[in-house]
Amino acid sequence: MPARRVTSAAAAPDGGVTKSRTARDAGQSFVAVHAQLRAAILAGEIPERATTSQAALAEQFGVGRTPLREALRMLQREGLIISEPNHRLRIAELSGEDAEELYIMRISLETVAIRITVPVLTPTDLAELEGFMAQMAHYAKTRDSAGYRIPHRQFHHRLIYAAGSRVSTEIDELFDHSERYRQRFGALGSWQERAEEHRAILDAAAAGDRDGAAELLAAHYLHTVRLVFGALDSDHDLGRLRTAVAVVTPGAAAAHL
Repeated sequence: MPARRVTSAAAAPDGGVTKSRTARDAGQSFVAVHAQLRAAILAGEIPERATTSQAALAEQFGVGRTPLREALRMLQREGLIISEPNHRLRIAELSGEDAEELYIMRISLETVAIRITVPVLTPTDLAELEGFMAQMAHYAKTRDSAGYRIPHRQFHHRLIYAAGSRVSTEIDELFDHSERYRQRFGALGSWQERAEEHRAILDAAAAGDRDGAAELLAAHYLHTVRLVFGALDSDHDLGRLRTAVAVVTPGAAAAHL
C-alpha cells in the first residue's frame, strides 16, 4: 500500500507544518496584516468587486490565517470587505451611496474640527502647512500622484488636529476611504484649481478666520464630489449631502451643490 501523502498541518507526523504556521502567525500582528490589506484595497491593488477567500489572501500576501481572520473582521466593520456564502469574500464596490456617506461624514466632522484648530494654530504649524503646500506644488508640477498624496494628507490633518485624537483618527480613516474615489475619479480635476483652493483655506486659517476656513474646506470637498459623481453616478440624488452641508456651512451648500 503506498504511503499516504501529507496534505495538511494536522497530518504532519512531526508537527513541522503546524509549527511553521504557528510561528508565522505569532510573528505577525493582526494590526499589521490589517494595515497591509487595507492599503492594498484603498490603492486599488485589490480591485473593487473582486472575490477571494481567506486561503487566497493568506497565500497572496504571505500572512498567517489567525491574524488574517482578525484583520478581515476589521475590514468588514470598515465596509471594505463583504462576507459572502461558502466562505467567499468580496471587495466592496465604489458606489454613489457610499461616496455620499463618506463626504457627509468628512464635511460634518472636518468643518467642526477646523473651527476648533484655527484659533490654536502656531507659527510653527503655519510654517509646516506652507511646507506641505510647497511639496504638493512640486509633485503637481511633475504629475506625481503618489508623491502628492503624502503632503496632501499631512496638510489636511494639520488643519484638524486640535479636535482631539479620537476625532482625528476618525477623520484620517475617512480621508483614506475617500482616496479610493479621489484616485479613481477626482484626479480629473485641475492641479491648479486644487492649489488655489488649498491656498485659500490656508490664508483663511492664517488670518484666524475659522468660519471662512470651514466654508472653504467644505467647498473644496464639494468640488471633488462634483468630479466624482460626474464620472461615477451623475444621476445620484445628493439630497442628504445638501442637508448636511447646509447645517455646517450654509454658504458652501448654496454655492456648490
